[in-house]
Amino acid sequence: MRFIGNIEAKTDSKGRVFLPACFRRILQQGGCDKVMLRKDVYQDCLVIYPEESWNEQLNLLRSRLDKWNAKHQMIFRQFVADVEELSIDSNGRILLPKRYLGMASIKQEVRFIGMDDTIEIWAKEKLEQPFMSPDEFSSELEKIMSTEKPAVNE
Repeated sequence: MRFIGNIEAKTDSKGRVFLPACFRRILQQGGCDKVMLRKDVYQDCLVIYPEESWNEQLNLLRSRLDKWNAKHQMIFRQFVADVEELSIDSNGRILLPKRYLGMASIKQEVRFIGMDDTIEIWAKEKLEQPFMSPDEFSSELEKIMSTEKPAVNE
């Protein structure tokens, strides 16, 4: 599943929001009728994981942690403790629990951003400015995407 796009929406008074049709279609094609929700580790946004993507992330994290290391167990516990399983209703809506709305400072207007195998939900006002300046973005992208040519022995 690959999600791309930047779509605005509004939550209702109960915290329900329509998943954008383009994202719903991808989920339906993948046979996904429930998703996992958690606050992002780094940013003040929420992340929706299709069940398959969530399981892959959980397996990857677990494979890198030592079950007998107390700190690793706390990391794993914190990662999974703040996860909510959400069902997509027959109208294509999900219910965002109030505590999650608070974690991401979401009042009513949101933006869904497709992030490849996940979907982020941001408070609309947090996205009034770009994530990075255009110059910083192009410079960092150039560093990532350019390949160094091997040194030629003379």
